Amino acid sequence: MSEPRRLEVLRAIVEDYVHSREPVGSKALVDRHRLGVSSATIRNDMAVLEEEGLLAAPHTRSGRIPPDKGYRLFVDRISEAKPLSGPEKKAIRTLLEGADDLDDVMDRTVRLLAQLTNQVAVVQFPRTGGASVRHIEFVLLAPQQILVVLIISNGTVQQRVVRTGTDLQEAELAELRQRILSAVSGVRLAALPGELAVASRQLPVALRGPGGTIIRALEQLAGLGGEDRMLLAGTANLARATGDFPLSIGPILEALEEQVVMLGLLSEMEYDARGISVRIGSENPYGGLSEASVVATGYGPGAGAKLGVLGPTRMDYPTTMAAVRAVARYLSRILEE
Repeated sequence: MSEPRRLEVLRAIVEDYVHSREPVGSKALVDRHRLGVSSATIRNDMAVLEEEGLLAAPHTRSGRIPPDKGYRLFVDRISEAKPLSGPEKKAIRTLLEGADDLDDVMDRTVRLLAQLTNQVAVVQFPRTGGASVRHIEFVLLAPQQILVVLIISNGTVQQRVVRTGTDLQEAELAELRQRILSAVSGVRLAALPGELAVASRQLPVALRGPGGTIIRALEQLAGLGGEDRMLLAGTANLARATGDFPLSIGPILEALEEQVVMLGLLSEMEYDARGISVRIGSENPYGGLSEASVVATGYGPGAGAKLGVLGPTRMDYPTTMAAVRAVARYLSRILEE
């Protein structure tokens, strides 16, 4: 059997099954694809592919469907991801460039990716391992009530309202801000507690009480800024595909709810030569995702954070891979501005 023709038969079956969810027979392949051979030849090719574990027959005398191994060969042989259309590219650019802050960017990103792929989209917030303090701001809400704002170099904004127990004037708060900001501006989050301790000892005696309260709030906010966070959207897309999960959709929903599972999976995924990672069915280390596929890539400085989609193994891989890469590219560009 011709190796190129075998791969062409596998490709045709994967594409037809993805769109129809019905087992694909030899006659359908001959009718819909220009394979240049007879139906009998196609049946022989399908039999060999089945022997190699690249196709499976769900019922006697039925057509064939691709198992995980078949999808894997198909994905590995995709020479390049299907390009997005002009309107799709414009929609990505328009939606992401209109965001106000990092939280808004992340929310728009995950909703956009879910719409483009009709899958569950996940995005990991930029990691703060090498992040530093970009700016701090203190806002006097009432004489003893302060809004403490910490802006991190990766765009993350953390804030908290604290009560000082001491009346503060605008001028006193401005002095606290100037003294603390000069001590911590540009300081990496890991070193922030030490620098804040030094700044606390150098405050005027009259400001050490409220200053200490504010400094403790900054330490807590820096800790929040270092936590791994993840957003997801499009769970309804998964619910509409329950027919693709013959066992149960429950474990997949549980994995999405337990963010530590998805964060761990994303952190373990390694990119191929195309700059993307695809885990298919049983390749996922978490058993609850054995009937799902995950397509992901990195974005941002050093590509330390990742985004991607989760859906059934019966997935339009070329289109999904293209959407994931395109959204990651635009997101990286926005975060660098």
